Amino acid sequence: MAHCSLSSLGFVVGGADTVVKGLLEALGEAGTLVVMTGWKHDAYDFERWPAAVQEAYRRDPPAFDPEVSEAQGDYGRIPERVRTWPGARSSTHPECRFTAIGALAKWVCADHPWNHPYGAGSPLAKLVEGGGSVLMLGAPLETITLLHHAEELARVADKKMVHYSCPVRTHAGVQWVEIEDIDTSVGAFPYRQYEHAAGDRDAFEVIAKEALAAGIGVTGQVGESTSHLFAARELVEFAVRWMEERFG
Repeated sequence: MAHCSLSSLGFVVGGADTVVKGLLEALGEAGTLVVMTGWKHDAYDFERWPAAVQEAYRRDPPAFDPEVSEAQGDYGRIPERVRTWPGARSSTHPECRFTAIGALAKWVCADHPWNHPYGAGSPLAKLVEGGGSVLMLGAPLETITLLHHAEELARVADKKMVHYSCPVRTHAGVQWVEIEDIDTSVGAFPYRQYEHAAGDRDAFEVIAKEALAAGIGVTGQVGESTSHLFAARELVEFAVRWMEERFG
């Protein structure tokens, strides 16, 4: 799984095309590239929108179609490039859609659960099951999506949950699908005290840096950026222990 800040790499001849080609070449025919693509027009925080925008969205919703709906722009330029790459497969979740290219792409993206989409049966769970890795290619450590899977696995009571709905295009027309998920915006746990102790860094960055200090993951220079590579299973196990020790 790759997270990439293209701008942090410095000038890249060919831009996003070059990065995706490079990743696919490094993985080889037996490998699989996974990114989180999401959806640019999801309704995750719908209730916070201005009333007029909510009304317009409900009146004529841009229904999610996993094969054609544009990736979430906040995730950078690489996810949309992967989504439109020949042979790419996408999962069907309207808010946390994943896209994959390669040998296990179909398996990774199949049967993505509507509720708790970062938990059991999710593309992140399969990344761990398949012995995958997470590459932070110049991307900030706070953006490691895999740690949401650790939040799902952590045996902690009273996780902060959210409920929202998204319009999805089906054979029967547009339907609003209700979804239950951990809070991936504010956080599933009360991280603030640990962020404050670490100088107001995001909790995921704190966890990732502590994992690196414990010998989980490697760091190197790619272009002008500092990049990191983590074994998915080891990182998840470390993060689950971290969360359970503090919030369990």
